[in-house]
Amino acid sequence: IDQLELHLFADEHIGDDNCDIPRLKERIQKVKDNPNAYCILNGDIMDFTSRSSIGDVEARELNIMEQVQTVIDLFEPIKDKIICITNGNHEERGYRKEGLDITRLIAMQLDKGDQYAANGAVLFLRFGKGKDAQWRGGKKQYEGQLYTIYVQHGRGGGRKEGAKAIRLADMACVVDADIYIHSHTHLPMTLKEGYYRVDRRHNKATQVTKLFVNTASNLNYGGYGQAQGYKPNSKDTPTIYLNGNKREMFAML
Repeated sequence: IDQLELHLFADEHIGDDNCDIPRLKERIQKVKDNPNAYCILNGDIMDFTSRSSIGDVEARELNIMEQVQTVIDLFEPIKDKIICITNGNHEERGYRKEGLDITRLIAMQLDKGDQYAANGAVLFLRFGKGKDAQWRGGKKQYEGQLYTIYVQHGRGGGRKEGAKAIRLADMACVVDADIYIHSHTHLPMTLKEGYYRVDRRHNKATQVTKLFVNTASNLNYGGYGQAQGYKPNSKDTPTIYLNGNKREMFAML
């Protein structure tokens, strides 16, 4: 693979009457049709609204079991392209109430139990040919490019854009990675920052670039969001593009 596309699915809110299912199906089909495309499911894939939780249960298009089945049916065709699944605050409602981790069950149903990380994960993504070769067993082998990714759904955050940007940038305080992926705040955003990474083996510090990506939500305006006075959101979630032959990464809406 010379260039890998990483598609991000988060805050889809399947089951909410305002979920844009046709748009979601188009995005899934795009991943299916592209052999170089992979994806991450980063929480709140379901709406999981109940009578004892926050949200408008009367606006719920699907009950919880129907939501589960819909998620499985939609993502089954691209399950081999899913590299990580995280939990969201909506699915977490079932765990807080009954100890039921519904996202883990969905991951297991998709044969992705080993790729499930409830609270977030550090991913090591290596692909491509790379430019540096090593002789191993009398053969020239290329190791390709390695990208490290820290991904989690996220919690909290204010309504203003600045507060949401801070939540995204603060991920770098947790772990040193190349790419940070955050969801939950429904504001599509990308930014880059410089950083000096310490190389203990060679006793030096090398300047690198970190890529930060915040995902959108897949909700049309109305319902609970409108009633609470939230702004209409853009549904244009960024896609991450990674080069396998040289160090190059960027995200586009």
